[in-house]
Amino acid sequence: MQRESSVSSDAEATSSTCTFCQLNCIATYIMKETATFRIVADHAPLLEGHLLIVPKAHYACYGAVPAALDAELLALKREVQQFFACYYAPPVFWEHGVFRQTVFHAHLHCFPFGDLAYPLDQARHQRAVNSQDDVRAWYAEHGHYFYLGDMQRAFLFDPNMIDYQYIVQHVLGPGVLARSAYTGWRTTQQRQVEGKPLVEHLITNWRAFQQ
Repeated sequence: MQRESSVSSDAEATSSTCTFCQLNCIATYIMKETATFRIVADHAPLLEGHLLIVPKAHYACYGAVPAALDAELLALKREVQQFFACYYAPPVFWEHGVFRQTVFHAHLHCFPFGDLAYPLDQARHQRAVNSQDDVRAWYAEHGHYFYLGDMQRAFLFDPNMIDYQYIVQHVLGPGVLARSAYTGWRTTQQRQVEGKPLVEHLITNWRAFQQ
């Protein structure tokens, strides 16, 4: 796979072709806005509680998001953790890092999966993440990645299909099935249709949490 190096962290304010930059596309899913981020309900949730933390500026991925935003990102992750503790289960965080993105704008998936079921003896990750600086350093040097973590530990993976499919099949998939009524993986179209009541209930819970 071709590597990308010396990736610029500069961001466009918005992109006319980006769904996350077009408020009319996501307005009904926005649950919270801060100075530089939005918390958004995923429009095609893998399970109830599926959230996204999205920077307002048009960064390619979190490896391109500047350090000045790290404190606000961490505060939002902690807020999601508190919300999930009230209504769901502890969060697992997942980011494509451009690799296999469907919307080319940084977004961090937040899943209420409980404990992170990634066995360290698999040793499929390339780097343990101690801070967002590690994500930026990887992106600047290597380009694409994907990211998996919780509030205690996180990992960066080389963007290859073998490890990607392992995480999907052995971490994300079981997490969905353990905490939903689904018995198998569904398409985006299926999730969008079936997920409407899940999104509505999620938003109701969020509003109660904010009171």
